[in-house]
Order: sequence, then C-alpha cells, then structure tokens
Amino acid sequence: MNIIKKKIVVEEADREKEKHLRSKRSSEKQFSYDIVLGEDATQDDVYQATTKNLVRDVLLGYNGTVFAYGATGSGKTHTMVGQSEGKHVGIMVRALNELFQYIETRKQRYTVTMSYLEIYNENIRDLLNPEAGFLELREDSSKGTGYVQVSGLTEAIANSTEEVMSLLTKGNKQRSCEPTASNQTSSRSHALLSVTVHNTRPVHERNVMKTRIRQGRLFMIDLAGSERASHTKNIGKRLKEGAHINRSLLALGNCINALSGSNSNKYVNYRDSKLTRLLREALSGNCKTVMIAHVNPGQSHREESKNTLVYAARATGISHKVERNQLDVSFQISNTEV
Repeated sequence: MNIIKKKIVVEEADREKEKHLRSKRSSEKQFSYDIVLGEDATQDDVYQATTKNLVRDVLLGYNGTVFAYGATGSGKTHTMVGQSEGKHVGIMVRALNELFQYIETRKQRYTVTMSYLEIYNENIRDLLNPEAGFLELREDSSKGTGYVQVSGLTEAIANSTEEVMSLLTKGNKQRSCEPTASNQTSSRSHALLSVTVHNTRPVHERNVMKTRIRQGRLFMIDLAGSERASHTKNIGKRLKEGAHINRSLLALGNCINALSGSNSNKYVNYRDSKLTRLLREALSGNCKTVMIAHVNPGQSHREESKNTLVYAARATGISHKVERNQLDVSFQISNTEV
C-alpha cells in the first residue's frame, strides 16, 4: 500500500455556502494530514499505516502511543479492538501479535507486562481487576515533573500471545458500554492499554560483564466518542456519562491546541481531567504519538466530523524530541573472604 500525504475536503452546508459565495470565499474547507484512509481501507491497512512502526520502535526502547479520536459511532472501537479473531481484529490485537512474534525469534531476554484501565465518569477502573474499585492517580516527582501513575493498577506479566489475548479479552468484557440512539454499542469510557517491553542483553557478545537495558512502552487508547445530546437523545445516566466524556475530550482538545504550532509557548493545563493527566507523556513528553481521527461522512454528522478534523489538524503541529530508554550497566566481581 502506497502511503502519501493527502487532504480531506469538507463542503459547507447549503446555508453557509450561499453566505460564502456572497463574500466571494471558497465554499470548501481543506484539511491536510500525513495519511488519509478511505472507507474501503481494511483493518490491516490501518494497522500498517499507523501502528506497525510504533511496535518496532517500542522493541528498540522507545515509547509510543496510538489513540482513536472522533464522534460516537464513527468506528474508534472497531479500529482499536475490532473482533476477537479473523481479518477484522483491531490494532491492539495486531500490535500484540507482532510484538510476540518478534520476541519469539530473538535470543535476548524480554519481559512483557501489561495493564488495562478505563476512565468512566472521571473514575479510574482496573479492567484486569475490576473488583479493586476506583483507583487514584499519584504523582511521582522522582520520574519527572507531571509524571503520574495509577495506584494499585494491575501489572500482569505475559509470556505468550495467548496469555496477552486472554487478558485483553477479559478486560474488554469489563468495559462500560451502553446503547444510545447514535450507537447500539457505545463505549461510555476511555480505555487505555499499556504494554511495557523490558529487554536485557550484553553490550558486546564477548563481554558479558556489561549489560544493556532497554525499556519501551506502547500505549493504545480507545477514547469514548464525543456526542451531542440532540443526536443521542440521552437522558438520565446516559446524559451524565456524555457530559463527562465531552468534558474530558474538551480538556484534551485544549491541550492539543496549546501544544500545536504558534501556541507552543502557551501554558498547557493537563490537570483539567484524568484523561489529559494520563496522556501528558504521550502529547508532550518522550513519546512517538499517532492520532487516528475517525469521521462519519453522513451529512447529519457533519459538525462532529468537522470538529474532529480541526483537532486532528492541530495535532499535526505538535512536535517534541524523543529519546531511547536505554542504560548500560557494568557488573564488577569482587573477592571476599568468608
């Protein structure tokens, strides 16, 4: 598949088109991105274009993040999770499969751990151990300003693709999903899957006393969809969920806006939501990040799609230096008398 830079063109609504024509302005809005995939793109096309290189980078000791963004019902969960098997499996399964296939062909020592959480109504739940209740975010100043970790979150060690798939399936069954007028299987939470790959090997084959340690982390995130109450017809509990979802996505949009282009010197407020606190490293730290923006081409979804495209365009203006997480350690043998 040839990947080239492409554009998306959004036509103005009839009412707005007339207004633009009177002012002699274009009735089309163009957005430029690194990659544009059409509705005929397969799950493998999406994975190859967005995430495959991140998996390789993580194995080399870099941090990577891929997250799905867009309105409810636009296909985010299908992209990230997909079906449990077959050609429609999502990015999470494909990335984990490739990661373990690579490890199985190497002689070096690898340790893989994973965690899986959701943010539901601004509360954090451990999808691998939902009985633990709501978990709290804790700041760890020893690892840098703004570094946060989830206290009590399960870190499961995985030794094979089968183990990882079992854990992932278990976690997906625990996600908060409810039907709405816009989406019969609407995800009512943001889901964050974290996979850490730890690798140790001698710096030189003939010198086993000096070891190189690498650690890469891959974050795969299925965001809940932004939604308009007039479309979803939500009331009661669903309406409250939608308000929390929109509030956290607004905070994310504000961070993207502050980090992009000429706004790069602005203060970035990550503390407006737990989602943005957890994504701080992905957006502005030592991390290679891919945003997959999902849009629905239907006219009734035009405003939501346009908002998604605006935020995605702003995200292309974010850049930062990424370094490998690597440390060389020397071991010394000392003679001691007993």
